[in-house]
Amino acid sequence: MFGGLINLVQSATIGPPPKDVPPPTPVRLPQCNPQLPGSSEGESQSQPSLVRFLQRLHRPNELSEAHFAALGVHVHTDASAEDVVPNSSYLPSSSDWNGLDLDGARRKDETFRRPLSNGNLSPEARVYLERRNELSVANQAAFRTVRRIKPEPGKQQPRLGNCYEFFKQMELMAAYWDDTSLPPLSTGSEEEPPPLPRRPHAEDANPGQPEQGVAPAGPEPSTRPQPDLEAKPKELERVTHRTSPGAQMPAEFRHNFIAAFVKLVAYDFGCNVNPPRVEPRLQLLAPPRKSKSPFPPTQMASYFPSGCVFLCRSPMTREAARAGIVEGPIAAVSARNTTNFSTPADSNIDFGRELVAALITAQHRAREGQKEKRFGEDKWWATEKRWGGGEGGPIGREVDGDSIVGDKDSTVPISERQAGGTTSPAEKAGPSQPQQKGRTLPIPMRGQPLNKKPRKNLSIYDNYRMVRLPSSNWDKKTKYIAIGKDKGTDYDDIFVLSSLFHHLCVLRVRVPRRLLEVLGGEPDVKSDAGERSWGKLEMWRSKWFDLFIIEERLEAMRLLWGMMAWVMRKEGDGDGGANEDVAMKDV
Repeated sequence: MFGGLINLVQSATIGPPPKDVPPPTPVRLPQCNPQLPGSSEGESQSQPSLVRFLQRLHRPNELSEAHFAALGVHVHTDASAEDVVPNSSYLPSSSDWNGLDLDGARRKDETFRRPLSNGNLSPEARVYLERRNELSVANQAAFRTVRRIKPEPGKQQPRLGNCYEFFKQMELMAAYWDDTSLPPLSTGSEEEPPPLPRRPHAEDANPGQPEQGVAPAGPEPSTRPQPDLEAKPKELERVTHRTSPGAQMPAEFRHNFIAAFVKLVAYDFGCNVNPPRVEPRLQLLAPPRKSKSPFPPTQMASYFPSGCVFLCRSPMTREAARAGIVEGPIAAVSARNTTNFSTPADSNIDFGRELVAALITAQHRAREGQKEKRFGEDKWWATEKRWGGGEGGPIGREVDGDSIVGDKDSTVPISERQAGGTTSPAEKAGPSQPQQKGRTLPIPMRGQPLNKKPRKNLSIYDNYRMVRLPSSNWDKKTKYIAIGKDKGTDYDDIFVLSSLFHHLCVLRVRVPRRLLEVLGGEPDVKSDAGERSWGKLEMWRSKWFDLFIIEERLEAMRLLWGMMAWVMRKEGDGDGGANEDVAMKDV
């Protein structure tokens, strides 16, 4: 109720650094970049079925490089922004924005703005310039604005604008991570007393006296200015201090921090970060086994869950937006809370989570124009009762003859129901009805009171006994569309916004359509040379951007802007790919 008053009671002063602070959590990024060997013949022949090989995974620590090799994963590490975005012409220039004013930005709109798939134009160059200026604010100066602390003498209060939420989430993370934009604190700086003012030298006080002895204390040294101290540049005063190790930071802090950064660009393109209503799952369906049995072949279905969220396009109609309908997904946002990557197994697990998020996004985008086919549909084990092959009938509490199946809260004794006794009108009367003279309502011995409404939904017991299909994995309020996919290609470029510590990385995964068919239950047919039918799973990984550093978060925003401009482009707007038809002149 009073949660909104927290910002009003924050201290307007900066306190001293805390004492007895635990050591910081070291920032060691995972190093798992599988490379596809020149020949995959031996690996392909050793694993006849990809899905069955993946379904043998029961624990995360069982994941190894052999699973990545079976998928054909090939990673390009530290890829530039021009390599991550399929068409580099959608990336803003990196050198023409320094010192540019608003009038100069407006003159760029003719070549900067492009039509989007939602019918609008891409954001103006002025918007991109404003985001750069807002993200260029120093962290400690922005924290003063968030905490409502007066700026330093001689400086103006920075205007955060749309980046206020981003710096607000960063200020929360600063309690667990050191601000890397500032020089590290010395080990004994917290225990040292403040330095005393410099004592003037003897020759400065009186040139005629020798240097021996102590200069007399008088009005002359106190009134003498100290140009050396004034000329020395002052270190930026720290507003936040780390009080806990980064390993103890709640997971939602990182998610909110990354979501706030992504929304700075996604909002202007008509997109938003939406948490899924249905748990994201990578569906795996094994191909049918060949057997001589007269029964139909069986298939085993399983899934890998993921904690990612999706970047989706917002609908253009107001009614659909109010109903919560989204379109896409466009990309996956995977913020993980792991901080220890001391062994190769830890790096493999983290890379597996990124890969699962990419494949789930590819499966969702491939649902465009298709109807849901739930596993077990029209199967006997999901439609027919099979309680031991008997004639059926009541079991358990149903033998007692409850009026409501499985109702353990009934007030009528079992002996009366078995004897077929009737209930008097006074007993049927509720607490609001008048009672008969000389008669009182019976006191219930167990269960719910008489004035409580009966249960409307099924009990756990009745819900267990129902024979039905597994739960649906399709979101009814999501319009599955492969936004930004090149028409006529047999692959889909999937983007994953990966986050660890206070860093961000952008991945582009080229998922072949044939791979999705194999994961969906199609037979995995290999060539005579033992090569995979889908070729390889190629990935481009950008560098890890430290969002605490101004220069790196500006690079990350430029890459994110180019990604959104390419994905949200209008169909046929000059993709610049290999499948684009080029108009030939003078033919």
